[in-house]
Amino acid sequence: MSAAQPNSHSRQSPPTLRDAEGRIDVDCVPDVVQWFLDYDERVAIIRHPRVEEVFQWKQKFSQSAGEEVFIFNAAEDRLAIGIVQALAENSTEADLHSWISQLLNALEESSRANEAASESNQLDLGEATSVIKEAEKIPIAEERHEFLLNCWIEALCTAEARVLGWFYKEFYGRPYEPSRALFPPS
Repeated sequence: MSAAQPNSHSRQSPPTLRDAEGRIDVDCVPDVVQWFLDYDERVAIIRHPRVEEVFQWKQKFSQSAGEEVFIFNAAEDRLAIGIVQALAENSTEADLHSWISQLLNALEESSRANEAASESNQLDLGEATSVIKEAEKIPIAEERHEFLLNCWIEALCTAEARVLGWFYKEFYGRPYEPSRALFPPS
């Protein structure tokens, strides 16, 4: 079996995911994730200092709430592990389709909640250098925590859905379509 040859990480497309015989080479998954982090702004947002700040806050918040959490060094590490886990746990087309749909639903819900919180608390996230500092304008601690959690969910789901959507197309030969019924009722 010959190994897949990455396409030298060009800006045009992610590395090749298939070996010389056309089989999917799972050893290329990290290279694909890295390509998206390097060249796709919707995924690279996970590296933004404000996203990293919220991610580090989220880890500390979860720990202080008594949750057992694995502590990641950086938000991009959490994203990469999440993508690998999602691919491992959703190994059929129907499962991966369902997972991407769940990510998009979570993204929509968190985005709407953040828009409402920003508007009602007059947050200016466009100009803020710190999301956490700007969130201090939210007077009720529980609402502030929910806002910050939604900020993290919004960034994570955007990046993860983007990469998993690419994998979906590579695996199944067609783009992910939210409204597509994979298996019509019999």
